[in-house]
Amino acid sequence: MSDLRDDLGLDPVPGDGERPRRRLRERKVLLAVLGSLVALAVLVVGGAAVLAARLDANVERIEDPFEALPTRPAVPTPDEDAAEGTPGTPVNILVLGSDSRVSAGDPSQWEAGAQRTDVMMLVHLPADGGAGYVMSLPRDSWVDIPGHGQAKLNAAFSLGGPTLLLQTVEALTGVRVDHFAMADFESFVAITDALGGVRIDLQDDLVQRGELIASAGEQRLTGEQALVWVRQRKNLARGDFDRVQRHQAWIRAMVQQARDSGTLADPTRWYPLLDAVTNAVAVDPGLDRNRMIELLMRVRDVSGADLHFFTVPLDGTGTSADGQSIVVLDRPQFDALMTAVREDRVDEYLARNPDEVDRLPAQAP
Repeated sequence: MSDLRDDLGLDPVPGDGERPRRRLRERKVLLAVLGSLVALAVLVVGGAAVLAARLDANVERIEDPFEALPTRPAVPTPDEDAAEGTPGTPVNILVLGSDSRVSAGDPSQWEAGAQRTDVMMLVHLPADGGAGYVMSLPRDSWVDIPGHGQAKLNAAFSLGGPTLLLQTVEALTGVRVDHFAMADFESFVAITDALGGVRIDLQDDLVQRGELIASAGEQRLTGEQALVWVRQRKNLARGDFDRVQRHQAWIRAMVQQARDSGTLADPTRWYPLLDAVTNAVAVDPGLDRNRMIELLMRVRDVSGADLHFFTVPLDGTGTSADGQSIVVLDRPQFDALMTAVREDRVDEYLARNPDEVDRLPAQAP
C-alpha cells in the first residue's frame, strides 16, 4: 500500500522516516485523533486529511482572522532541552461553540451585533505532546474589549467577529493564539449520532416540556438528547457554571465513546464519523492538511487520562455599572494560570493550585 501522504499529495512530515509497519502506525494515528482530542474538532479534522482529500474539502476555512491584529504576544521560544522528536513549542487553539449555526458554524453569515458565542475554550497543547488542557472562558466574563471598553467576553465576537475576539483574548491572557476554530451544537448532534450515541451519567431525570427524555443514571444519549441536556440551565444549581461543565462532559463523552466503540478500528465506520466531524467546524487558513497532520503526530500518544477539562479561576458573579449580570475573573489566579500557559507549565500550576480552577468532575451536574 502506498503512503497515504503520497496518495494525497502531502508534503513529508519532518522526522517521520520509514515505517516498516505502516498500516499499523497509520491506524494508531487515526485512533489518537478522536481518542485523545475530539474536544478539539480541529484535531479530529486532521484525521480526515489523512484519510481523503474530499473530507478535507468539507472543512470551512474562514478569512485569516489573525492578519488584522495590530499587536500580538511574542512567539514562544523553542525549548532547547526538549526531548528528541518533540515539537519544542506549545500550541494554543481558541475554540468557539454556539447554539446557532449562523453565529459559529457559518461565519459567512456573521453580521456585526447579530451574534454571540455560547462556549469559548482555550486549548493548550504542551510542547512535549504529553497532555491536552481545555480551559473554558465563561462567556459573561467582564473584560476590556479593545476599542469598546468593558463588556462581556462574548460581546467581542458580536462587535467585531473572530479578529476582535482574538485580539480581546490575547490582550486578556497574554497568550499567543495559534489557531482558531468554530463549531455549533447542531454539528455535535451529528458527531454524537455517528458515534452511535454517548454515555453520560445523569444526576437527575432528563425532562423537556414535561416529557421524560432519559432517566437518571448512566444512559446512552442520542445527539438530540445530549443537546437537550447541555441547553438546560435554569434547573442547574450554579446556572451557567454547571452548563459549562455539561459542555465539557459532552465532549469528554465523545472522546470516550470514540475510544471504546472501536469506530476508527473499522474502516467501514470511518467515513460517516469523519464526514460529520469535518462538516462541523470552520477554521483559520493556517490549519491546512499538513499542519493538521503535524498536530496529529503531536497528540497521537495522549490518553483520555491526559486530557484535562476545567474553567479558569473565577471570583464569582457580580453586576456591571450598567446593570448587567457578569462573571468576575479571579485576576491574581487567572494571571498566574495564563503565565503558566505562556511558559508551558500548566501541569505545575494545577499541581500547586488544585482548588483554584473548576475541574470537570466524574459526574457532570
